[in-house]
Amino acid sequence: MSPRPGLVLDVEATTPPILFHHGDGVRFEKLPPGSRVVYPNEPLDPIEDVDGAIEHALLNPLGDQQPLDALMFAGMKLTIAFDDISLPLPQMQAPDIRGRIIEKVLDLAAAAGVDDVHLIAALALHRRMTDRELRHAVGDRVYDAFAPSGQLYNFDAEDPDGLTHLGETKHGEEVIISTRAVESDLLVYVNINLVSMDGGHKSVATGLSGYQAIRHHHNVHTMHRSTSFMDQDNSELHTRNWRQGRLLADSVNIFQVETTLNTDTFPKPFDFLQKREWEMNAKDRAMLLGTKVGLDRMHTRVKRNIMQGIRAPYGLTSIQAGEVEAVHTVTTANVYQQQLVRVEGQTDVMTMGIPFVGPYNVNSIMNPILVACMGLGYYFNLYRGKPLVREGGVVIMTHPTKLEFHPVHHPSYIDFFEEVLADTTDPLEIEKKYEKRYAEDEWYRHLYRTSYAYHGVHPFYMWYWCAHALQHLSQVIVVGGDVKAVRRLGFRPASTMNDALEMASDTVGSRPTVTHFHNPPMLMADVV
Repeated sequence: MSPRPGLVLDVEATTPPILFHHGDGVRFEKLPPGSRVVYPNEPLDPIEDVDGAIEHALLNPLGDQQPLDALMFAGMKLTIAFDDISLPLPQMQAPDIRGRIIEKVLDLAAAAGVDDVHLIAALALHRRMTDRELRHAVGDRVYDAFAPSGQLYNFDAEDPDGLTHLGETKHGEEVIISTRAVESDLLVYVNINLVSMDGGHKSVATGLSGYQAIRHHHNVHTMHRSTSFMDQDNSELHTRNWRQGRLLADSVNIFQVETTLNTDTFPKPFDFLQKREWEMNAKDRAMLLGTKVGLDRMHTRVKRNIMQGIRAPYGLTSIQAGEVEAVHTVTTANVYQQQLVRVEGQTDVMTMGIPFVGPYNVNSIMNPILVACMGLGYYFNLYRGKPLVREGGVVIMTHPTKLEFHPVHHPSYIDFFEEVLADTTDPLEIEKKYEKRYAEDEWYRHLYRTSYAYHGVHPFYMWYWCAHALQHLSQVIVVGGDVKAVRRLGFRPASTMNDALEMASDTVGSRPTVTHFHNPPMLMADVV
């Protein structure tokens, strides 16, 4: 079955209420007649012979790189790095594609007599993965063979003996990378490209790097100059990161493996969430209503466990390996093929429902800062060409935005919310006044290295991620959120969508154009 194209629906008075994701639940909203709804494409047909595709990619590399088996030899140092738990979202059903690829790489290594092998979860400044999370990513066979001996582990961006300074780019950007990677004869990186921003030089140059290097592109100036994080040609983040990656590639022999997935996101019994509202049958609508009622009545912890337990039945749509840039060109084309939806013209008001999970709250809590980042950092930036919402327009998002933080995963977020945002929401002022202290704080550093905490600077980067949208928009309104939390973020709280649209009229007029960004499943607006 060939995929149907993405659809932009013109809302009429008879259109059913639109489903809005609302944290650990859902809402139904009636949008004004004349509004638009941008739906994702149907999932592309997956590759049937996944193992065969993996083997073909490893033995037929792209660009100036030899087949993987030709790069293996006895006595060599081999390091395999892989993307951490921040993607895909939700997590994929077992077996994870990373584990299947890693198994094949290890088979080739064993055949060549390679026994000095390390496997590293490329965390950058993210929290360490738990043993259970690592096992899910790499599979039982790999975990049981390498974890007990200490050869499978989380990257530590604060290990003074574990980082090597390789120099600076012509623009003064430091390049600092895992010492194990530098000392290896070969570094194999295994990636999942959830969005077009992922992969390429970002994999190693960020994933196996630390604060002193990452700060050169995760800063407010870079975010302001990135007119779309997902459109590589217009992303200053991409430009700076790739300058580092190209210098790094002069010192490290990298064999890049990249994959793309389709948008088959929700398994049964949640598969009705994959459908467009007007395509649902009576059973789907009953399931949707029953799910809403059930989630509304459940204790937060119970429904959070249910939602976080979802494992997506993604299908592999492509795998390519070899030289980093040659690989990523093909990867990006495959991401666009699945996700791009053509949209005619910008809108005055963009609405969105923020779901239960983002890159930084897997098996955790989506705190108010992460709500802001998901809406303004990710969803707002999921476009090519120009933003879906016009300059001076309004974003309306739905999410409970509870004053709740995971005390183990997000300790610096708590202090950022209570100290920094209480003082100012201006990204430039925050960067100047507070970043260095949080980034170098010994307690945050200790928790990052020994517990399961995000790095002390991480909430700053999530707030900077919003900078482009904050500069572009006149208002951000949150429907159904905790009033104190929403106001601390500098946004406006609203009880209902009608209230929010009335508030939006303050800056966009009484009859604005309205477009709903119906994500997930994942989509990207190709605005023309």
